[in-house]
Amino acid sequence: MKKETETRLGGELRSRAAADRLAYELRHGVYAEAEQLPSEVELAEFLGLSRTAVRDALSELERAGYLERVRGIGTLINRDITNVENRMDKKLEFYKMIRAIGKEPHSDSLTVTKEPANPDMLRRLGLPHEGPQTLVFVRRRVLADDTPVLFSTDILPLALFEEKRLDRIDFSRPIFEIAAAYCHTEVTQTLAHLHAVTGSPGVRRQLGLRTDQALLRLDETCYSRLCKPVICCQTWYTDFFDFAMVRKLV
Repeated sequence: MKKETETRLGGELRSRAAADRLAYELRHGVYAEAEQLPSEVELAEFLGLSRTAVRDALSELERAGYLERVRGIGTLINRDITNVENRMDKKLEFYKMIRAIGKEPHSDSLTVTKEPANPDMLRRLGLPHEGPQTLVFVRRRVLADDTPVLFSTDILPLALFEEKRLDRIDFSRPIFEIAAAYCHTEVTQTLAHLHAVTGSPGVRRQLGLRTDQALLRLDETCYSRLCKPVICCQTWYTDFFDFAMVRKLV
């Protein structure tokens, strides 16, 4: 059973690596100007992988909307979708988004506090209601060069950090990196709710908003590979960002 599991996981990792490599080649590499991809046999030779791994990678890219495989024609590339940078239906990393615009991201007004969990957080993070539960709140303002562009609050169970000292952790890093490095937790998917909001006076002051400016608030519950909720994120985005969403209908 262990060997079968290792084989399956190895195949999954190879397919994911192949999908990442193909996505790069579609945007910046040998297929950046192509209208369609070559055959699976040619792709397997190009990537140095099996046809099975290539087929799985193509399926993943097709689900993401980059490709359409049409019988009798081949694997077509949707250039409009391939070239989109900030997709709401994909993993959002705002430092990466800011760099893609040509700005340098950095955070300030960073605070890290330990606070008791309220009933809503207990429910969202799947924590037991018996006994006190302590959460770690990471609040920060993020700037693109000198322009404030978002404010975020990330909430994690203190228990994820085990006995690690929080004052020795660089919380200016992206929260998913912190979860992987210090909590041994990889976030694999999120459930997000979008709201157009005015924002609290404190958030508006932090972001230096005009009176007529609205905000987009993204409320996310983030899940580990074991389908366990591990982080709650609330992020207020200014109109500095231009988001897109791909809806796969067939």
